[in-house]
Amino acid sequence: MKIHTISTSANSGKVGQTVPSARPPHASRKWLRYAVAALLVSLAILTACLVQVQSGNATVVTRFGSPVRVLLEPGLAWRLPAPFESPMEVNLRTRSTSSGLQDVGTRDGLRVIVQAWAIWKVNPDQQHVLRFIRAVQNQPEEAARQIRTFIGSSLETTTSNYALSDIVNTDSKKVKITQLEKQIENQLKEQLLNSYGIELVQVGIERLTLPSVTLTATVERMRAERETIATERTAEGNRLAAEIHSKADRDARITEADASVKAATITAQAQRDVAAIYAKAYALDPQLYNLLRSLDTLNDVVNKSTRIVLSTDAAPFKALVQQPAETDRAAR
Repeated sequence: MKIHTISTSANSGKVGQTVPSARPPHASRKWLRYAVAALLVSLAILTACLVQVQSGNATVVTRFGSPVRVLLEPGLAWRLPAPFESPMEVNLRTRSTSSGLQDVGTRDGLRVIVQAWAIWKVNPDQQHVLRFIRAVQNQPEEAARQIRTFIGSSLETTTSNYALSDIVNTDSKKVKITQLEKQIENQLKEQLLNSYGIELVQVGIERLTLPSVTLTATVERMRAERETIATERTAEGNRLAAEIHSKADRDARITEADASVKAATITAQAQRDVAAIYAKAYALDPQLYNLLRSLDTLNDVVNKSTRIVLSTDAAPFKALVQQPAETDRAAR
């Protein structure tokens, strides 16, 4: 075995001393590169095994394309690196869609054009999220198209249970739009949830119009209703007027009868008073009484256009030519 020695000026006096060899600088750099590379590979593997679940989304972890689990809580979760497992984001936020104009029929055989809107979202449940993935392949546009199809069919079947006056009416108390919306929502909610995993939040009528034929029929119906109401009110007015006239005539007859009784009573009393006055006047001065009565009779019989030729000694004209004494004797 040979021992190599290196002598320098510092230890030249020491013969046979062994000096260790120094590590080359390039070897240290090589080990550093290995460590950094191992760290980067570890970080890459760690990153590939982590998945982030964002708020408002659900993450479906698929293994070789087949869903294996659903992550609903926001945060980080573990998974196998690709290509073993891959994440798929499912949007759980609320969306809206519109059915477009639908020509549907009413119970009374008329047509009406209706447009409905719907607010929906994917139900935040693992089974419903997986059902949504399988049904529409995580495509919200396809889900909205399916919802519009369901709404159109529901509008056709549900509107046929209502008359046109239940949908279009000047009296707000007779309009049943809210009931129609609720019936459509109840009809579609369970069906969409079980078939597509979609939660139907609300359904409403966005637009309502009438075709020209239906509009004409509606105007005619409204005119007939107004004419019926006018006829009923006219008949009611005539009935009230007849009652008022009948009551007025009855009251007038009663008042007239009462007045006639009172007038007859007053007349009879006046005649009794007149007879008493005449009797009293005759008792006081018979000649004056006869003269006044004759004058009263002439006043009643003769007027401006009367022409009578009578003897002057005939009553009552003899009062005009005879003296009171002669008149009294003639009367006797």
